Amino acid sequence: MTSRPAAEPAAPGIGTRTLVFALVREDGTVDAGELYAVAEALGMTDQQVRLCLKRLVAEGRFTQEGRGRKARLVATADATGAVAPDAEYVRHAYRQDRGLAPWDGTWHLFAFAIPETARQSRDALRDTLLHLGAAPLQGGLYVAANAIGGIVEAHARHLGVLPSLTRLTSRDLRVGEEEDPARLAALLWPLDSIAERHEALAALATARTARLSAPDRPTGTERLTCAIELAAAFTTAMEPDPLLPPELLPQPWPGTRARALAARCWEALSGGDDQGAGRLRLFRLYDEALAAPDADPARPAG
Repeated sequence: MTSRPAAEPAAPGIGTRTLVFALVREDGTVDAGELYAVAEALGMTDQQVRLCLKRLVAEGRFTQEGRGRKARLVATADATGAVAPDAEYVRHAYRQDRGLAPWDGTWHLFAFAIPETARQSRDALRDTLLHLGAAPLQGGLYVAANAIGGIVEAHARHLGVLPSLTRLTSRDLRVGEEEDPARLAALLWPLDSIAERHEALAALATARTARLSAPDRPTGTERLTCAIELAAAFTTAMEPDPLLPPELLPQPWPGTRARALAARCWEALSGGDDQGAGRLRLFRLYDEALAAPDADPARPAG
């Protein structure tokens, strides 16, 4: 927003490149006037925007028609950017929040021993497991509470290391002397830091929803700025969240409240957004992600 009280929550840091991608409309264009206005509201300088656009054009990601604030950028490929939601993952989060994905008590374990000669594939497989919400137990052994085995196996096959991957499930997991599932979750995953990110999302969503419903209607630039901030805060909260089943989390869990507030804010934003080719792709992507939560429970690999 262009002017805020000092105590109002701020959005996570947003890069200039991320902002450009987030402002791509359904017809694949970015209005430079909107871009510079939102960038200014987010504390970016015109010079930062110009340099970013120059790099994006040089990389072939956009073509540019016109100059300065009257320019029009045209995406050469689908460019949704770092604030686009992982729709299936988000739907699973809302399924959990609504009690539609209860835990069956099964732990999913993955072990691998990949030689140094295949270090790149080993690191890629480890990153995939972490991205999917698994936690390391010890060297080469990971555990997840969600059924991500099919996705992990597909990645291992793609990386050429499937013979080195072992999968198993167990309803009896013990680490040291600890075997209580909820206490194991608190031991294996950084729940405090994950909760803090959700608290930050909840605070921002609450503040932006209040602004959107204020008697003095927000300007077009304010609405766009709010959308970018909310998307960035949502991504910051959700990316490191393993989406543990509610049975393994302290209650009430901040993520449930934060996601409900974020959905309410998106609803307020979408209600005032233009439809058709002039609409931000970001609005459609979040509309789809927040639709009826009936998708498969595993996070797709990205």
